[in-house]
Amino acid sequence: MHAAPVNIGYSTCPNDTFIFYKLAHEPDVIPHLHDVETLNEWALEAKLDVTKLSYHAWLLVQEDYELLQCGSALGRGCGPLVITKGGKTLSDESVIAVPGALTTAHLLLRLWNPNLKNRIFMPFDKIMAAVESGEADAGVVIHEGRFVYQELGFQCLEDLGDWWEHTTGRPIPLGCIAAHKRLGKTKIAEIEQRLKASIQHAFDDPASTMDYVRAHAQELADDVTTEHIKTYVNDFTLDLGEEGRAAIDTLQKLAREARII
Repeated sequence: MHAAPVNIGYSTCPNDTFIFYKLAHEPDVIPHLHDVETLNEWALEAKLDVTKLSYHAWLLVQEDYELLQCGSALGRGCGPLVITKGGKTLSDESVIAVPGALTTAHLLLRLWNPNLKNRIFMPFDKIMAAVESGEADAGVVIHEGRFVYQELGFQCLEDLGDWWEHTTGRPIPLGCIAAHKRLGKTKIAEIEQRLKASIQHAFDDPASTMDYVRAHAQELADDVTTEHIKTYVNDFTLDLGEEGRAAIDTLQKLAREARII
């Protein structure tokens, strides 16, 4: 008897394709690759069995989706950056381009500066173009943007990861993998173990994942792809542990105090 197929969503970013490479090629898995904000929005409708989510989105759907102990993008020195061009500074009237309303980047921006009300939302890979053109005064960059913004002539006004770490003393919880509770505890535990094995495989044999990673990151140079994986995949990805869980609790506490969730 064949196992029922499992619909699993994750992004095309190198850190996700790297850790999901082995699992994605298992016969009962149907992968759905989309930008994280699409996956965040889908989670509100409970579309997928297992999905990558921004921690901001997971805080909103945690009654339906169980956080997996592995698969998270959580660490130090990896937070979103507020960037601008031409020496601009921020005021309360500034227009800020943000990579999605449900992203952790948006949540962190609001925690850092609640007065920035003029926020416009767009895919993460359109942010720098919006700042370049003047459509936005500043933008919040995530993913590979943090590795290339300087060579493209942008300046960093605030590293939201540094701000978070100095404010809380915790590593920064950016994204996670969660399973819908309709799967049941046994199936969720099985998927968690299989994902952990997929992550361990990627750590043990990174070269085996590279064609898959490159196929979904066509515009990225190999050195940026490698740096991206190194930045967002770490020991917390294998196991959140007490420190990772404490960071998530802190994010939830601050978001509630700020009445964002």
